[in-house]
Amino acid sequence: MDRSPGGTPGSAAEARTVARDVLVSQDRPVDESVAVDVSLVVSELVTNAFRHGGGLTGFHTFVRDEAIEILVDDASERVPAEQPRTEHGAPGGYGWPLVRRMASEVSIVPLPGGGKRIRVLIPLGPCAEKESDTAGG
Repeated sequence: MDRSPGGTPGSAAEARTVARDVLVSQDRPVDESVAVDVSLVVSELVTNAFRHGGGLTGFHTFVRDEAIEILVDDASERVPAEQPRTEHGAPGGYGWPLVRRMASEVSIVPLPGGGKRIRVLIPLGPCAEKESDTAGG
C-alpha cells in the first residue's frame, strides 16, 4: 500500500508524517519502537537529500510483507559513505551508519534521468510477527 502524497514532501517533517500514516493505516499493530525507527530513518534520508543530494525528487513508502519499504530519490548521483570520525564531538557523520544499522536492507540505484534512489526496508517488528504467528493456528 503506497500512501505517499501526490507531490514530493517539502520537508523531513512532512515525509515523517507520510511514513507514520502508512504505519497506522495497517490492519495490524506496529510497535512504537518501529515507528520511532522509521521516523528517524526517514528524517536522515530526506534531510540528506535536501542538504547533500541536490534536493528531494521523490518519496514513497509501502508496507511489504513484514517490513516497511522507504524510497527516497534525490538529484545527486553521489553515493552516501560513512565518514571517519576525525574530531570528537564534531557535528555530522552519524546518519548514514544509523540508517544502515536500523534497516534490514539498503540499496542505492542510479535513476535514468540522473540522481539516485535509496531503498530501505525496516522490519515491522515483534507485533507484526506475533500477529502472523497467531493467525496460522
